[in-house]
Amino acid sequence: MMPDPTTATVWVVDDDRSVRFVLTTALREAGYTVEGFEHAAAALAALETRPVPDLLFTDVRMPGDNGLALLEKLKAAHPQLPVIVMSAYTDVASTAGAFRGGAHEFLSKPFDLDDAVELARRALPEPLVEDPPAAPPPAAVAGQGAPQLIGDTPAMRALFRAIGKLAQAPLSVLINGETGTGKELVANALHRESPRAKGPFVALNTAAIPAELLESELFGHEAGAFTGAHKRHIGRFEQADGGTLFLDEVGELPLASQAKLLRVLQSGQLQRVGSDREHQVDVRVIAATNLDLADAVRQGRFRADLYHRLGAYPLRVPPLRERERDVLLLAGFFIEEARSRMGLRSLRLSADAQAALLGYDWPGNVRELEHLIGRAVLRALAASGTVRPRILTVDAAALELPVHSDASVQAPAGAGQALQAEDLRKAVDDFQRQRIAATLERTAGNWTESARLLGLDRANLNRLAKRLGLK
Repeated sequence: MMPDPTTATVWVVDDDRSVRFVLTTALREAGYTVEGFEHAAAALAALETRPVPDLLFTDVRMPGDNGLALLEKLKAAHPQLPVIVMSAYTDVASTAGAFRGGAHEFLSKPFDLDDAVELARRALPEPLVEDPPAAPPPAAVAGQGAPQLIGDTPAMRALFRAIGKLAQAPLSVLINGETGTGKELVANALHRESPRAKGPFVALNTAAIPAELLESELFGHEAGAFTGAHKRHIGRFEQADGGTLFLDEVGELPLASQAKLLRVLQSGQLQRVGSDREHQVDVRVIAATNLDLADAVRQGRFRADLYHRLGAYPLRVPPLRERERDVLLLAGFFIEEARSRMGLRSLRLSADAQAALLGYDWPGNVRELEHLIGRAVLRALAASGTVRPRILTVDAAALELPVHSDASVQAPAGAGQALQAEDLRKAVDDFQRQRIAATLERTAGNWTESARLLGLDRANLNRLAKRLGLK
């Protein structure tokens, strides 16, 4: 007998009393019978004497067994129980661990209570779902588990959660994103969190290989297969056997190579150039492109059957201009890398440098930011006059950024000098107010589109605008 909204039982396991209170209250108001537990041991003890709930929410970090350990025990004893894992400390490894352990969904903290209730509705048996499925709630904050795959915007949280889910899928993944967004980092994370993690990860930029050598590079060749082939060469597919092959810029593949790639994907068999013998390979292919492959299919430049085969699970990596809140997060990461690499005691970005970074469009995306920070640190070091200054500050002049495409960026007052905390807060508020207003003007007052361009969700943009005095 399927539960109905008035009898479905939901348990909430979280050591934070305030989270437990607001979530249980919201779920009760939605019509569920709800009970809260402050740690995993209490919930497990209750299961020994009470009926299994219809749904369980659990935090990850708790005293005693953490949420993932609780998930493992629950799935071993009650495999049909849907479990929603919550965490404020989320990365690719955590989301992948939760989904690998059988979590129904991942919910990042802080979360919107309406999203949590909607998630509960969708997790419970089908008769409870009266409304059409809503978009997945924001998931996962910055990617500490995947080096340089960093972000704290809704778009990146969604990407982290998608990686956690798709890592377990056996089929191909097509990653779409502009140059420099980190498509190979996404592919590497998909491999690292997959059942193939102990196998090889082999990457090939297909656009960097001459067309006449591409098939040899992919499938290998026998000695004497062509002029200059003095010995047998094992191709990238065989090198990746048991693991993952990442094909970057797959949209640049010649049509003839596309046909042979499709055959290997369909049959798992390949022929080295100059051989008539079939070789069986077990490879998961992850492809990436900065092109619109659907448009390439329409123009006859890319095979439709290969496009559908590769694109079974599409992933989009957002450009940096859609992740404005991540710019300083990434810059801080690259600054710390530079500090460690150069043996500096302290390295920081001045307020005017931060404003300049926030005001730039980043056509080269994360790769451009990384290279720019590296060059700026060298310029600042050269200008300091000492080999290892106690504190090295990178000012806007060292960045040498091009003029912003939309409007000139005004550096905060006192740029290049130490600012008082209240001055810095005012400068940040002024910049955010200016940026939001400019974006709203650009979108003709469309708040949803403005939120997307600023890397925020609509609710957060509304709250921020209200705090800044914007109507």
